[in-house]
Amino acid sequence: MNGIGFLTVVVCAVAVSAVANRRGWPGPLVVVTVAAAVSLLPGLPRLELPPQLILAVVLPPLLYSAALELSFVSFRRDLLPIASLGVGLVVFTAVAVGFVAWSLLPMLTAAGAFVLGAVLAPSDAVAAVTLGRRSGVPNRVTTILTGESLVNDAVALVAFQLAVAAYAGYRPFIEQPVLLAVYTTSAGVAVGLAVAVIVHLVRPRLHDPALETVLGAVVPFVAFLAADEIHASGVLAVVAAGFWIGHHSADAAFATRLQSRQVWRTADLVLEAFVFAYMGLQVHLILEDAAGDGVGGGRLVATIGIVLLVVVLARPVWIATLRLFIRRRTPWQVGAVLSWSGMRGVVTLAAAAAVPAVTVTGTPVPDRNLIQAIALSVAVLTILLQGATLQPLVRALHLSDAAERRRADADLVRALQVARRAAHEVTTRAAASSTGPEATAMALIERRMAHVLSATSHHLANQYEAEGTSGEPTHELVQQILAHQRQALIRERDRGRLDDEVLRAVLQQLDYEEAAASTDLRTRL
Repeated sequence: MNGIGFLTVVVCAVAVSAVANRRGWPGPLVVVTVAAAVSLLPGLPRLELPPQLILAVVLPPLLYSAALELSFVSFRRDLLPIASLGVGLVVFTAVAVGFVAWSLLPMLTAAGAFVLGAVLAPSDAVAAVTLGRRSGVPNRVTTILTGESLVNDAVALVAFQLAVAAYAGYRPFIEQPVLLAVYTTSAGVAVGLAVAVIVHLVRPRLHDPALETVLGAVVPFVAFLAADEIHASGVLAVVAAGFWIGHHSADAAFATRLQSRQVWRTADLVLEAFVFAYMGLQVHLILEDAAGDGVGGGRLVATIGIVLLVVVLARPVWIATLRLFIRRRTPWQVGAVLSWSGMRGVVTLAAAAAVPAVTVTGTPVPDRNLIQAIALSVAVLTILLQGATLQPLVRALHLSDAAERRRADADLVRALQVARRAAHEVTTRAAASSTGPEATAMALIERRMAHVLSATSHHLANQYEAEGTSGEPTHELVQQILAHQRQALIRERDRGRLDDEVLRAVLQQLDYEEAAASTDLRTRL
């Protein structure tokens, strides 16, 4: 794919997503459908990207952005279901798909069948979360899906590496599978944390929000490539870096947080639209290649259908084995939604493209096109099938977690109370050494903070003039209040009394308030 082709796909994918969102349609589903239809046009040039480009350029920012926004507190709370889905389900799916494919296609070697299983093993949270949020899925379901995706990508890529080594005759970095998994996991996490700590230490010393934002933007690529250089898991390196920096984002300057938030939202929009469009565009081309390998059309379609069935059913079967755990912790409706949220995405796309074309001896790898055809077809069909029915399923189940809403409301009330107490402490200390207009101005600042945080802000400028205050509150005082509020909120989060999601929501309000105060404090008051 040349530069013009890549730019055309991006622009068209974003345009289709914009139209879909405007009409209330599921964006990923519409983009994949349109792209698949376009791929059937005669004379369309072949659009392919090198697999390493997908793994090293497209995947890291998507993973990093998800890790930045994922609550570490929520992740720790739901670690058991996340680990079960992210590790156990991946292995179960890879084995099930590999066994079925080997049974259906005698020309496919056992190693090739398990390469296919590893390619199709990881689910993708991008499609599930994008569609789920529109349907009002509880935050806990979103947390589990996102956490699962961050974990299962690394597990699936390790399984893929082992399967490819047997398939093409390559020797992995460490031949013992358990040792390889332990090394890639631990080394990847270590590299990601090292990169994150360095960035965390350097960023405040730049004193320039633009430079700090740029530094944050290169973190996923540096973490991925650094881990890849030592044969560690680049995926886990990116996830670990995102977790660390996201958890410590409150330490950054407010302008950096505001800029970074918009940068990653924009990157997510562009990359997600491109990934789904690229998946759709591959359908016709890969099927043509598979047909050229001598597999009958009917046999290929039947195999794709059966493998799709295995991929779809493996998830509810696995979750059913954990029925006791799920019933104790969540309503059955949550289990049903989790069971139907197994769409495949960017990792499947990248892994399918990364299947080697030649063996270690230089001979062509058998049935490579067949593996790619089945993998990409199943991935697209999961988005079309499960993506089209996820929203109706959520509505039909009347999925609502009252306990979660009460907990979120309680966290928000607690956060606002903490912020108001912090503002009161600062203004009380300052007012004790001030008199007359200055003390009145400080009281007005405190009252404004309370109004802003409770989302009932009033125009206090008229009140400021009506009370005859001539003293002007300083920008330094406002900064002291905001800094004290942030510190108090972070302490509550670190003590386990406040969720990261609530903390970020309140910090965002404080960031906007500081931005406004920095622009024109007197006018705002």
